[in-house]
Amino acid sequence: MRKNLLVLNLFCVLFFLGIKVNNAQTTIEKSNTVLIQPSYLQKGDTVAIVAPAGILKNREGEINKAKALLKSWGLHTVVGKHIFNQGRHFAGTDDERCEDFQNALDDKSIRAIWCARGGYGSARILDKLDWTNFNESPKWIIGYSDITAIHSELHNLGFLSLHAMMCTSLQDDVATIKETISTFKNALFGKPLNYTLEGSKYNNPGTVSAPIIGGNLTILHTMLGSKTSLDTSGKILFIEEIGEYKYHIDRMLQSLKRAGYFDNCKGVIIGDMTKIKRNTTPWGSSIEQLILDVLSEYNFPIAFNMKAGHEKDNRALILGRTITLKVNKTSSEILF
Repeated sequence: MRKNLLVLNLFCVLFFLGIKVNNAQTTIEKSNTVLIQPSYLQKGDTVAIVAPAGILKNREGEINKAKALLKSWGLHTVVGKHIFNQGRHFAGTDDERCEDFQNALDDKSIRAIWCARGGYGSARILDKLDWTNFNESPKWIIGYSDITAIHSELHNLGFLSLHAMMCTSLQDDVATIKETISTFKNALFGKPLNYTLEGSKYNNPGTVSAPIIGGNLTILHTMLGSKTSLDTSGKILFIEEIGEYKYHIDRMLQSLKRAGYFDNCKGVIIGDMTKIKRNTTPWGSSIEQLILDVLSEYNFPIAFNMKAGHEKDNRALILGRTITLKVNKTSSEILF
């Protein structure tokens, strides 16, 4: 009996050790996964313009400017057939927006999908999309703000994507958004992206190399608890925001923190925090200090003043790409 018990106990120990080893291997393999990069664009390639989110009422001018811009780069354009539809708050119904996006995903002649605008609505079509053909023929998907939902989905599927200007960015005088346009073009055609950021007394110095992920804070917060939520372990998180109260920003960051978002993060880059609303009760500190207070227990580098987000100077970021982040008080560098 005793011999049988010893054998049984040994079997149990080996069984549980086996599970732990297998789990460890799975974790290591997942963390070391190399994301798939779509091919850089060449003259003669075709870009699809679609609207997965907000309505484009009276925005034909910006779409025409976008087509002209792509043409000047030697690219062809196709426009989703539902792009100017209206479905309450959105650019058509969920099914119409999904149809345009799905057609662009499935068409092998299309080498990039450029989102016309953000607003709200991308999350409503995520679970309707079929990525089968995209997996076989990946292409660049471009946008920011609400398009963060799609970027997050792509990251979890194992693909790089492009956080950059959208068609409605061309409502601004082209002369005032030169860096926005040039970095977008450079990213599409495979030219290097390297940025020097203005220094900040709030910077937390340090150097790290890791993949960059993220986007709009509200959308990252919205994805929590879903299959589209990002795993920030071993990665550098970029965030930007527009039109929120400081206490809203604090609440979202606290939620991310409590969910373990920053526990194994390698660094944080803060983009534009635009049009912050004034509450009747003042917050009592700068937005920079608010962010530092939330992240005070972590030792990773934190860089402020990345020109990306909802300002005119919205520089392109290749999400999922490993970058080197060098942070000092006087300046920071981002090297792709």
